[in-house]
Amino acid sequence: MQKQPESRGFSDLAAEDGSCLEHHFLIAMPQLQDPHFQGSVTYLWKHDKNGALGVVINRPSSLPVKSLMEEMKITVNDHIVQRLTDKKVMTGGPVEKNKGFILHDAGTEWDYTLPINDSISLSMSRDILQDIASGGGPARFIAALGCAGWDAGQLEQEISDNVWLTVPANADLLFSEDHSAMADAAAAILGVSLSQLSTLSGHS
Repeated sequence: MQKQPESRGFSDLAAEDGSCLEHHFLIAMPQLQDPHFQGSVTYLWKHDKNGALGVVINRPSSLPVKSLMEEMKITVNDHIVQRLTDKKVMTGGPVEKNKGFILHDAGTEWDYTLPINDSISLSMSRDILQDIASGGGPARFIAALGCAGWDAGQLEQEISDNVWLTVPANADLLFSEDHSAMADAAAAILGVSLSQLSTLSGHS
């Protein structure tokens, strides 16, 4: 279903103007059977006339954040080892599966940081992971490998085809650790239950 967009640099992303679905959740409708997205909630950080980009935020992999850091030769301080062992890297989507994406509270910028709004930023550089491993960095973050991408007009067509329900995002749900309940909670923002989603069209 998803097509891989051309890889774009961080400066290209930052230079583009956003549009209506930035900082929105995409909730997979029950009829969506794509194994990459079935039951998923995706956070959109970019959406404009050229397409859309996002990260699946409720599909933890088996890889602990601590192990990812070890693979990158980043030393984890003893006092934060358990937290980073318990916290899992998200399976962010089928595009650029080996690239890391860190969604986090806004306020600090690292080498490659894209402010999405006043609350949320996206970083894609090693230095944020080094700060987290030292016990610093953002208080809340999601580490993901891979992302989701749509070509120009593709996401709009899928929403029209009743593939996704869209809802404005909020930071508390974005950083929730209750991944199994995230789709229900996102749908509840609109006052609907997952059992109703199959009869609803997409909302923006």
